[in-house]
Amino acid sequence: MQAAAQAADAPPQTVHFPSADGHTQLTGYLFAPSGAGPHPAIVMLHGRGGPYSIGVNAGCTQVGPGFVSPCDAAALTLRHRAWARYWAERGYLALHVDSYGPRGAAHGFGRHTHGAPERAAVNELDVRPLDAEGALAWLAARPDVEPARISLQGWSNGASTALNVMIRQARRASAQAPAFAAALVFYPGCGPRALLSPSPRIDRPLQVLLGSADEEVSATACERLMQRVELVAGAPAPVVTTYAGATHDFDDPGSKRQAIDANRSARGDAMMRLGPWLEQAAPAAP
Repeated sequence: MQAAAQAADAPPQTVHFPSADGHTQLTGYLFAPSGAGPHPAIVMLHGRGGPYSIGVNAGCTQVGPGFVSPCDAAALTLRHRAWARYWAERGYLALHVDSYGPRGAAHGFGRHTHGAPERAAVNELDVRPLDAEGALAWLAARPDVEPARISLQGWSNGASTALNVMIRQARRASAQAPAFAAALVFYPGCGPRALLSPSPRIDRPLQVLLGSADEEVSATACERLMQRVELVAGAPAPVVTTYAGATHDFDDPGSKRQAIDANRSARGDAMMRLGPWLEQAAPAAP
């Protein structure tokens, strides 16, 4: 256990790989567990604020091979680093994907900007899903990864992206590989402008975590959407948890969010449950 914690605390490796859009070279941060593997893996998708701490966002321009910027692995937000280490401690190789930096928007976007023209080039409908699929292909080709045990985690805009990835995946032929084994989505936007379908088809296990006091997205809209999900190929029903009194970003470990009792409780519950749940949802081969 000590070796796993030490590995999780090691600085992540900055990597570059192609998006499935065929032309964008993405930046990612790879948190490795201890041991040679092969390991299960998880792809992590940031929200509309981008992957970096707000303290450096103003100086962020573009991240790419050979580009010098204050946006780097050390500038990842507390939440993203905390979850990456959470998974690395449990034996997962965690890949955090920066969709914005390589497209000149590493600074992210403010609240109430959904649908703004400047966000079209990095939207969650037909741009960012290709980034997740590129990350999936890149991980599946690595000898230290179990291709059948790659899962997906997203927050807010990244959570809507993750839902769209799973919708796209269920539409494809079941024999197509690789595929995400499961998805964890935190407070996604579930309105018609955010998702590819108002009645999505899902073919893999799905966790949806919401806050009833979310000030940015509607937990009720997501609950209703999940009631309309069509399950494909014997997939289990989505696990939907709405935390009473919890806000957007309830799992952010920073003092501002964690000053709210409901957020502390929600974050604690999520971190207690999700590791064991994912082990059951995407188990190792016997």
